[in-house]
Amino acid sequence: MKALKKEADERLLVEAAQKDPARFADLYELHFERVYAYVVRRVQDRAESEDLTAEVFHQALANLKRFEWRGIPFAAWLFRIAANLISDRWQHSRREIVDDAAVSVSAQVEPEIEAVEKRATLFRLVETLPPEQRRVVVLRFAEQKSIRQVAREIRKTEGAVKQLQFRALTNLRARLEGADA
Repeated sequence: MKALKKEADERLLVEAAQKDPARFADLYELHFERVYAYVVRRVQDRAESEDLTAEVFHQALANLKRFEWRGIPFAAWLFRIAANLISDRWQHSRREIVDDAAVSVSAQVEPEIEAVEKRATLFRLVETLPPEQRRVVVLRFAEQKSIRQVAREIRKTEGAVKQLQFRALTNLRARLEGADA
């Protein structure tokens, strides 16, 4: 029953945005984290991921009038746009693609939605951590700094950084398990 209400709500948001493009902001807010997580997982470069995510929403807004509701989540359409943009970017830059998964990105949209949802949830949960824990997580995992580098940057001992990291990860694990329940 909950899924039907969510689908109906999303359909209403899409229809409202098709009539008034200013309402697209609601769709953007609803789907930004999932689309960003989808892109960053494939591109693995923050700046390029941000650019591609912005382009996904730009194209979605530009082509919103052509979107037809067929009972498939709006996010699937956004993922398809993202997959096409990533593919175009790779072809355009003439990089040699070794990973077969990268070649068939657009064919893999459906099976990966759950992983993207988890990653988006994780992004949201990191934002809810206490400031020091959040900073350590961002420095360690987003910026890929060593314990020593983080300790220097936040002016704490390496032991304190390890403790903050441990607490943050324990917090995130508990919150993720709570989100899955």
